[in-house]
Amino acid sequence: MSTSPKNRPTTKPQTNLNPKLTSLLNGFVFHLKVEKGLAENSVESYWRDIRDFLDWESLEPDQYRAEHVSKYLFELTETGLNSSSLARKRVALKQFFGWIQENEERVDVDFEQVPKIKPSKHLPDVLDVDTMLGFLDGLPLENTLQIRNKVMLETLYGCGLRVSELLGLTIHDLNFSDQAALVRGKGSKQRFVPFGNNLEQLLKEYIAQIRPALMKFKSTDVLFLNNRGDKLSRMGFWKILRQATLEAGIKQEITPHTFRHSFATHLLEGGVNLRIVQVLLGHASLNTTQIYSHVDISHLIDTYKMYHPRS
Repeated sequence: MSTSPKNRPTTKPQTNLNPKLTSLLNGFVFHLKVEKGLAENSVESYWRDIRDFLDWESLEPDQYRAEHVSKYLFELTETGLNSSSLARKRVALKQFFGWIQENEERVDVDFEQVPKIKPSKHLPDVLDVDTMLGFLDGLPLENTLQIRNKVMLETLYGCGLRVSELLGLTIHDLNFSDQAALVRGKGSKQRFVPFGNNLEQLLKEYIAQIRPALMKFKSTDVLFLNNRGDKLSRMGFWKILRQATLEAGIKQEITPHTFRHSFATHLLEGGVNLRIVQVLLGHASLNTTQIYSHVDISHLIDTYKMYHPRS
């Protein structure tokens, strides 16, 4: 079922913060509401930004350092989060740790050592939710190839894939019972990525009706095929995407990675924990193994369905 921006859930996700951090966060929220008199939306934004950081690295208050904040913001940058959102998170964390210090708690986070975030001078490689959904909903569906293109682009955004991962999918990689796809990423690393009801329906219809027409008399398990029944090339996909964006009248330059960055940004801005987004993206980092060992696949699927605009 598609979830519009207005109908997204507002329930606060559960956290695993230790009692001390929970108490400090609640105290800061009280400070914002009662002493500062901030609006409810602003308080919610502060709470979410700080909660996400504390979930990312749950320590005792006096164990936090500037490098923890810097590393967190850098990892968010790699997921494609735009500079304005990053700057907002930095401000929230600076005020939070400043408030802790003012209340005579031991804390040693020197924000002079945390790089300041300058607004980007060019359009970020991300589409906002309304633009992305408007683009996908407006794709033409008049013939076999246009329907294939629609399903490919929905899959790219719905699963946050690299273009190589998209074109490497086979029909055997799709598990409709669990609504998850087996994705082969960089370095032959595999991961499961969930997808929602909207994409499930599109994929089923494509496999049942469109793919056989493209495959003709050939035999292949590759999911997305060109008009000769062969695996679609990266160049072929780029041409399809370029034509689609031109027809949609989108002025911003869009690449396949725009969909992946948008996927990550929309989940993060919806409140999904950074570590979960890292798992969904299959980022090759020093923390990858640890992430896989601590995040349960069922929790990934439930979180994705709650926050992804196309779930």
